[in-house]
Amino acid sequence: MENGYVHVYTGNGKGKTTAALGLAMRAAGAGYKVFIAQFVKGMDYSELHSFVALKDRITIRQFGRQCFIRNAPEFDEVRLAQRGLKEAAEALASCDYRVVILDEANIGTSCHLFSVEELLALIESKPAHVELVITGRDADERIIERADLVTEMREVKHYYRQGISARVGIEN
Repeated sequence: MENGYVHVYTGNGKGKTTAALGLAMRAAGAGYKVFIAQFVKGMDYSELHSFVALKDRITIRQFGRQCFIRNAPEFDEVRLAQRGLKEAAEALASCDYRVVILDEANIGTSCHLFSVEELLALIESKPAHVELVITGRDADERIIERADLVTEMREVKHYYRQGISARVGIEN
């Protein structure tokens, strides 16, 4: 892999994180090291258990609390997200990782945990050989413009609308 590109997985449909984690599995299977920073997530998700077996190739860190941001973010939420952005920048700069995933970073900008300018600066700091994946709904147009690949997941129909909660192993 000579050139690394910037991917954005956005939209209101299910599957953004799942696509990014699938790419992480593929990269690990090819022998690449992967760094995953999960923003606005601090809860115990099933995928965290899957990556335990691949801890020599996939590093996954959460930078959120055990609840969703409903209003303006609290100080702790901003502090955690800023620390995550810093660790992601360090992972990029280290050149130890061929793939860096910023899961829900688009939500991080729309919830004002960090600015679009900070995320763009991180993108610009990406070494040429590193693949960078940014997920989350509401991707800012400047992020979309800067990306090399953009996929929009669009909800057509979802059982959540019928009152079905997130299920362990499928959505959680």
